[in-house]
Amino acid sequence: MLLWLSSWLAQYFHVFHVFQYLTLRAILATLTALSIAWILGPSFIRQLSSRHVGQVIRNDGPQSHFSKAGTPTMGGTLILISVSISTLLWSDLSNRYMWLVFWVTLGFGAIGYWDDYRKLVLKHSRGMPAKQKYLCQSLLGLGAACYLYFFAKLPVETALVLPFFKNLSLALGPFFIVLTYFVIVGTSNAVNLTDGLDGLAIMPAVMISAALGVFAYAEGNLHYANYLAIPYVPGAGEIVIFCGALVGSGLGFLWFNTYPAQVFMGDVGALALGAALGSIAVIVRQEIVFFIMSGIFVLETVSVILQVGSFKLTGKRIFKMAPIHHHFELKGWPEPRVIVRFWIITFVLVLCGLATLKLR
Repeated sequence: MLLWLSSWLAQYFHVFHVFQYLTLRAILATLTALSIAWILGPSFIRQLSSRHVGQVIRNDGPQSHFSKAGTPTMGGTLILISVSISTLLWSDLSNRYMWLVFWVTLGFGAIGYWDDYRKLVLKHSRGMPAKQKYLCQSLLGLGAACYLYFFAKLPVETALVLPFFKNLSLALGPFFIVLTYFVIVGTSNAVNLTDGLDGLAIMPAVMISAALGVFAYAEGNLHYANYLAIPYVPGAGEIVIFCGALVGSGLGFLWFNTYPAQVFMGDVGALALGAALGSIAVIVRQEIVFFIMSGIFVLETVSVILQVGSFKLTGKRIFKMAPIHHHFELKGWPEPRVIVRFWIITFVLVLCGLATLKLR
């Protein structure tokens, strides 16, 4: 929106040409989303509190969590509002990749919102029926995958790019749809599983989003793509605006979600964030690197799978409790220690992912 306005004003005032630069608009998108989250946060939390939209704590969970009962949740709505406004203000609204990520994020956010609403407002203890929830996620994931496959303009847009090798990729054909589906839907649920401690999920999402923004910027620029020997994806650079908005809104939300949390993200935020990250990773053709950077999300998901599988097969549990962050809590780690250590691990993994830009 503002890009169009600045383009028109640039005909009369050359200073407005500066808004054509992706880097400036990404910074402004970050600051805009951060400001919106900061400004709206206090009143938003008060509204949730007045409507008694509070967190329900599992009886079998760590005892330290019992004091969190009633803490306002569905705070992910604040993230979606901040991201949406900032993206629409600073993005090129003619970019198809921006719209894909935008609608995937809002679509998964809507699923999470309805799930939270059923649990917290309508008092259905299990929220949205699991089969119905997964069906909605699958339809959105498959829809995004099919769009990217059938409207791809270059072979590299549907190929699996292998890191650490120059210009090496594997043509996936229709299997691209399957891979994309699992990346989007899988990441969405992985972030949701991770969102169990104050700030545990949002900070890794912020760091990974920033790193994906670097990939998007480089791959959307022919000169940088050729220099770094990474795929050139025309139009992918615009995704850096969405990544910036995601970083800003995430940091703004963390202001209120940091330990001890004033508000929780809820499914509305976790499902949306995961789907956004997954769809961006697919667009920039960095699924393998994304898998590395998302190591904490992967670990949380694998811990649940192993726990459930072990209990069904042997009747024994591998961990004291799954997801694995609860295991460390029950071992005696204070919650802030678990959170910060998981952040540090994510930071290292993100650096490893970024290193693949040059280690080829």
